[in-house]
Amino acid sequence: MQVLCFGKSGQLAQELARFDGVICLGRAEADLADPEACVAAIRQHQPAAVINAAAYTAVDKAEEEEALATIINGEAPGAMARCCAELGIPFITVSTDYVFDGSGTRPWLPADRTAPLNAYGRSKLAGEQAVCAAGGAYGILRTSWVVSAHGANFVKTMLRLGAERDRLNIVADQIGAPTPARDIAGACMQMAAQLADDSSKAGIYHVSGAPEASWADFAREIFDQAGLQCDVSGIPSSDYPTPATRPLNSRLDCTSLETAFGVTQPDWRTGLETILKDLGAFR
Repeated sequence: MQVLCFGKSGQLAQELARFDGVICLGRAEADLADPEACVAAIRQHQPAAVINAAAYTAVDKAEEEEALATIINGEAPGAMARCCAELGIPFITVSTDYVFDGSGTRPWLPADRTAPLNAYGRSKLAGEQAVCAAGGAYGILRTSWVVSAHGANFVKTMLRLGAERDRLNIVADQIGAPTPARDIAGACMQMAAQLADDSSKAGIYHVSGAPEASWADFAREIFDQAGLQCDVSGIPSSDYPTPATRPLNSRLDCTSLETAFGVTQPDWRTGLETILKDLGAFR
């Protein structure tokens, strides 16, 4: 199955590139700031399925560049989805828990009311709405706290800081779960393959790691697995202000993904072990 992937250097795209038959396009080949260029790329390659793994991900910067973020995260996926619907091929795009307002403590269901707290969340929600409106065999996969051995991410930051300091203050009131990009890639590929045979599975789904954790919990596990002696003190989000407000509850209910596609919720601690081994940091 030939799959066209938008994205090349990002965490998810690099994991998708591991699969046979996946062609990854970088910004030079298809810039999401130009949605029609993405449509042209789909028509040129004539794939059996399309996965959008590219996005505007600078959450804080999006507060100043919401228009650009909305083109990349909203208009481009919508244009891709419409093209795929016309061609009769599956389209998968990755969204975020940031479409929710972070209230409560129970895991968010795909059908729950959306109410983003920041510009990034609004831009991703715009993409979801455009993809749903396009119809066809689409899959929207919301996820949280993506981590891998690629690019800049929380794992690498903690490894660096943990080696430099004896103690760190880490936010402890934002609860969700890290999600290894490798597991998200696998879920995307399974969804694409199954949607090609059964478009009735089209819809919005969730994938995230288990068990639930705070950022402080995540940092402690990183240090434990890496053998770093660094104490972690949990702090409230109010002690670490950022331009974009983060949701406090990022828990995602992944039941429907397993029911429809047979994708089980991954244990992020096992995924972290693999990441640290890839980085040469596992003790």
